[in-house]
Amino acid sequence: MSRKEEDILVIHSAREDGGRLRPSDWIERISSTLARFEADHRLRYARSVQPCMVAGEKCLVVARGLAESNPGAYEFIMNFAHSNKLKIQADRRYDERALQV
Repeated sequence: MSRKEEDILVIHSAREDGGRLRPSDWIERISSTLARFEADHRLRYARSVQPCMVAGEKCLVVARGLAESNPGAYEFIMNFAHSNKLKIQADRRYDERALQV
């Protein structure tokens, strides 16, 4: 299955000025708002919003499809990222290194 450019956004834990957002667990907090507990009592992140590591940095991965499936959540996350001046980039990798969401 092919992805379109900018299907997946990566929101970095670093701000545009190089500083870090506090509290440092903001990625887990946002990810857990859309997560759910499965029958095995384990927390499962939504496919559209997940924490991940990119080049050793904690990041939040957001699938653009969230804008259609849950516009309120997408707007909240993007407003949060913009208001805190967090670095945002598209995952443009299409090979085996591409983030899977």
